[in-house]
Amino acid sequence: MIRLKRKTRYGFETFLLLSPFLILFVVFGIFPILYSFFMSFTDYSALSPEYNFVGLKNYIKAFNDEVFLISLKNTTIFVIGTIPFTTVFSLLLAVLINSKFLPLKDLFKAGFFLPSVVSMVVIATMWMYLYSADGFFNKMIEFFGGNALSTSWLAHTKTALLSIMIMDIWAAIGYYTILFLAGLQSIPQQLYEAASIDGANKIKTFFKITLPLLKPTLYFVIALNTIRSFQIFSEIFTMTGGGPMNSTQTIVHYLYIVGFRNFDMGYASAIAYILVFIILTVTIVQGKLLRSENI
Repeated sequence: MIRLKRKTRYGFETFLLLSPFLILFVVFGIFPILYSFFMSFTDYSALSPEYNFVGLKNYIKAFNDEVFLISLKNTTIFVIGTIPFTTVFSLLLAVLINSKFLPLKDLFKAGFFLPSVVSMVVIATMWMYLYSADGFFNKMIEFFGGNALSTSWLAHTKTALLSIMIMDIWAAIGYYTILFLAGLQSIPQQLYEAASIDGANKIKTFFKITLPLLKPTLYFVIALNTIRSFQIFSEIFTMTGGGPMNSTQTIVHYLYIVGFRNFDMGYASAIAYILVFIILTVTIVQGKLLRSENI
């Protein structure tokens, strides 16, 4: 038998055809990343063309900056307070929609997914009215005989961040439901039929078949949700601007203030790379935990 060897050649023509993408990727992808990392070690300001190398000063400054530490705490609370609820609710909805007993499945999918395709600014503006002094939530509290807040929920330090978290959970559930639904539909039905023959009930089938086979989807959803939650910005920018009294200040919003209001680009770059390190560390730990055979 004669074996034909296929020789792949990458000549000048190949790189010429790839050059538009490569140029755009280097100019708008690689260069900004490297340049911003370099800027994090300088005192560069957008108001002055001159800058000096300051080493780790910006990174040390961040952990001595009271507002940054508050924003780090608020971001952590937001991440921890939203991801479990978003993941569990979206998984339960996906299981419900995937069941044979739910009518009008397409209508349910479209309804839950709709907030995912609507601009977050539009959603945040709508919820601002719901949270206002004469909005839906205060009216419902009054209807059931409770003591409604005299002002907007977003104007109180104790309720502002919680209000944004509730809105974010509502807005994000639909997108992750679709991801879980895709994972559920990839599980072979023969496994469920075999489990049914063996006498396994719905709960046992879920924990012994569905959940283990959904681990790759679960990891993807949690990792994606973690990255998105750590980078929360539009909701804060639209609804509170970080107030009241920095009770809703987050890392990305504070980065925006430092970089584009105070024009301290060096310090803003350092904050950005601290956030990158935090996200990278958390996602790696999540991956190790979720890929463990004990989970």
